[in-house]
Amino acid sequence: MMKSMYTGVSGVKANQTKLDVIGNNVANVGTTAFKKSTTRFSDSLYQTNSFTTGPSDRYGGANSHQIGLGVSVSGVVRTTAQGSLQATGRKTDLALDGDGFFVVAVGSGNPGDPFELSYTRDGSFSLDKNNDLVTLDGYRVMGKDIDPQTGDPTGDLKPINIPPEIGQNKVVDYTFSSDGNGVLTLILDDGTKVNHCMVEVATFDNIEGMGTTGGNRYIPTPNTGDPVYMTEQGDSALFGKVTQGTIEMSNVDLSEEFTEMIVTTRAFQSCSKVITTSDELLQEVINLKR
Repeated sequence: MMKSMYTGVSGVKANQTKLDVIGNNVANVGTTAFKKSTTRFSDSLYQTNSFTTGPSDRYGGANSHQIGLGVSVSGVVRTTAQGSLQATGRKTDLALDGDGFFVVAVGSGNPGDPFELSYTRDGSFSLDKNNDLVTLDGYRVMGKDIDPQTGDPTGDLKPINIPPEIGQNKVVDYTFSSDGNGVLTLILDDGTKVNHCMVEVATFDNIEGMGTTGGNRYIPTPNTGDPVYMTEQGDSALFGKVTQGTIEMSNVDLSEEFTEMIVTTRAFQSCSKVITTSDELLQEVINLKR
């Protein structure tokens, strides 16, 4: 009877964890580019009362007798499926239609100073006082300059900045390339168009292994592999298309989450019932003394 009580406890704990994950998914149904998570269970240890025996001349074979000792959470898996794209009309809003991540960083911005890199799917960007393209938390969006002769990205990662003027001409507008390669084109007051820089996009061998830091940002882990950058590969199709004037929505489906919530609640209640039933049986054993 005591085994059933502790087995019920393991079920209560596991389903409580699953409810925590579901609650986080529901809470983030409106979070830009949020990726939902699902909980995976596995059966726990088994107590073997008798071992398997093979057939002999006198007796046939017999299977082992094992009693399970409950359930445990084997993992919480992030679902990296693409969320729907929503048009915003803001020029600084960008979305990735694919598996890549925008590269964002904190740092002084001075040449030679290191940046602390992280990665995000949230393209809700804006321009700060210095015309740097930044996230809502002030992380600078990173990119690379474009060689004016070849049109290829060149140099190291640096913050994307929209200068007020190029030479003697003022910058009156800007746009990101419609073909999805992330090229930022400046439009000057004389009508000239200048390819200024390219938004950097990164991907990893195992994107499900990315660690979360909050603020819609991710960091690589020992299980993700090193970042691979679009500017080094030259094929934007492997990383996703950069789309201007849109953002990616959460991939949480409320109907699925509420269904899982019902199932998990019932499982939680059933495991609680196992505990109370075991307690009632123990009480009956105690009453035998009377």
